[in-house]
Amino acid sequence: MELIELIDSTILSGYEAWEKLEELVQGGPWTTCAVLVDENTNKFCLPVLKELLPSTDLVVIQVPAGEKHKTLNTCNSIWNDMMFHNLDRKSLCFNLGGGVIGDMGGFCASTYMRGIDFVQIPTTLLSMVDASVGSKLGVDFQGYKNMIGMFNDPDLVMIHPNFLNTLPPSELKSGYAEMVKHVLIADADSWYKYIGALNWRDNINMDTILDSIRVKKRFVEEDPYEQGIRKALNYGHTFGHAIESLGLESDDFTTLKHGEAVALGMVFANIIAHEKGMLSMKELEEINDYIFSIYKPVRLPKRFWEKVFAYIVKDKKNKKGKIMMTLLEEIGTVKVNIEVSPEEIFFAMSAYNALLSNKKKSKSDS
Repeated sequence: MELIELIDSTILSGYEAWEKLEELVQGGPWTTCAVLVDENTNKFCLPVLKELLPSTDLVVIQVPAGEKHKTLNTCNSIWNDMMFHNLDRKSLCFNLGGGVIGDMGGFCASTYMRGIDFVQIPTTLLSMVDASVGSKLGVDFQGYKNMIGMFNDPDLVMIHPNFLNTLPPSELKSGYAEMVKHVLIADADSWYKYIGALNWRDNINMDTILDSIRVKKRFVEEDPYEQGIRKALNYGHTFGHAIESLGLESDDFTTLKHGEAVALGMVFANIIAHEKGMLSMKELEEINDYIFSIYKPVRLPKRFWEKVFAYIVKDKKNKKGKIMMTLLEEIGTVKVNIEVSPEEIFFAMSAYNALLSNKKKSKSDS
């Protein structure tokens, strides 16, 4: 069994961990155990959980799947169901799903009756290496990502590799982007192992997942409330969140999964870092080529640039009206709170489209 301490809570992984969870639930003080699912995890993951916790009666609360439902309206539905099933302050809530379920379920549990205990059970690669770790909870508001929320630790995070078997390849690819982010900001040795693999999927196993969790854990422990170095984990997210939000709002722009948007967001960030004299051209091209070998390039038409900029202006990392970004100095080394001008934002969007055009031209020439 692998055990990793995370601030005031614990992450458990491996088969023996579930025996420990069963003992904990059966011997605990909880009056009711509820499980929050969406229609996908209800179908594919809840049966696995019930097999792992055969002696536990679970009240099932289901919400619609997808980022567009990560709202206060859905929270109202969850709170109503909690009240309908008579959950009290001694109840326990399992959040069984990806990042949306974990963020929103943790937020609802933390606010219901001023807070009930909750356990995060991430079922996607993305939520295993990112969303379930670090105490961030919340929902989107008026189209902006994670604008309403809090920091609060779960009582336990359970990582079980069997849930990865329920995922389509697109979900694995989305989660892998966060693993790539972690090695780029803090683990240059692993980066070169990643790019040396014959296939990106070969880099996904329990050892690499736990290594990725340890990277995030390290930043979280040093800066629990994201006042400084923890902002390193936002590398790729300034543009990534904007592109993701654009896809959710606009019918004529591609809807991207979180990891896909972050992958492209890293490309934008790299362009700015290079222009600022930080990231070398060699490393810029090495990273961007690897990202485009996995993630489909999505062109950003000029008519969307102002909207993307509007999302970026509202980014939570900004300070006193100034756009602040996390940028790579070199592979394995990151800098936070780097001021970026509007001109640099629009330059990055123009350079990104030019990069895609050059790649398309090179491909047609060959």
